[in-house]
Amino acid sequence: MDILSLASSNLLSPPVLFFCLGLFAAFIRSDLTLPEAIAKGLSLYLVMAIGFKGGVEMIHSGLSLSLLFLVAAGIVLSAGLPVLGFGLLKTTTGLNRTDCAAISAHYGSISIVTFIAASDALTGMGQQTGGYMVGIAAAMEAPAILTGLLLAGAQGRKKDAAHAQSHQGHILREVLANGSVVLLIGSFIIGMIVGPEGMAPVKPFFSDIFRGVLCLFLLDMGLLAGRGLLSQFRLLQPSLLAFGIYMALIGAGLGLASAKLLGLNPADGALLMTLCASASYIAVPAALRLALPKAQPALSLTLSLGLTFPFNLILGIPLYVRVADFVL
Repeated sequence: MDILSLASSNLLSPPVLFFCLGLFAAFIRSDLTLPEAIAKGLSLYLVMAIGFKGGVEMIHSGLSLSLLFLVAAGIVLSAGLPVLGFGLLKTTTGLNRTDCAAISAHYGSISIVTFIAASDALTGMGQQTGGYMVGIAAAMEAPAILTGLLLAGAQGRKKDAAHAQSHQGHILREVLANGSVVLLIGSFIIGMIVGPEGMAPVKPFFSDIFRGVLCLFLLDMGLLAGRGLLSQFRLLQPSLLAFGIYMALIGAGLGLASAKLLGLNPADGALLMTLCASASYIAVPAALRLALPKAQPALSLTLSLGLTFPFNLILGIPLYVRVADFVL
């Protein structure tokens, strides 16, 4: 299947169509909305389901030394991508150091929703992914945040060393205690503990209704992305808009090279490409709100959620799947 066919198939899938419906509703300024409590509940369900199923698949397939190398590769990619993004932003935009560091941190960390959408798309195409990829996603959440702080020079601005160390410890706790990270890792471990036998009685909850919940959640994501673009688009200069696309493609390329070196199969390679191409709009904003209060969150959020997320969901994922099929 060629890239256009894959893109067409992905675009016509129910989750992506509901995301497009949310975008359309936002652009026509409809009053359609999901209550915040329901949207949060949907998010918790999706993260818990993907973590639990990943843990079950992990214990079913077995642990190996190669998994440790894959986790290490994910950490290196997450820590290194912000350095590349920072350099590109400093070269191509007029943003200050703090904003460049904040945006680049978003593009080193990952979007678990994009990961879930890619996993669902691969399943729909009949490609089985390894449960260990959930562990890789969890490992790639935090390193980019620490790199972003170093790039911003946050440590150097603290006059008192003890105060600086306490501040950094507080930020690290904030990252590790982030709800999505705790739930993803926790449900992954539970899945490993109970295994396939424990999955059987709860399969209707974790598998059968998964796509329906994903449709409703992506409808809400479409509304958020569309309204963010409408309200903040004027802040995004052309060079910054371009960054939101080409940084995703650069990340995907590095993910592909890593997948090739690690000997991943096409499905898992496409997931690693998706992780490297995605941009966080949950964990990183929460951490940087404390760490870099002078950064402009509207820039990072509008870019990651309003531009990169739709690009990956509609065009990026089919592209990554096709390229991974060809190269791996």
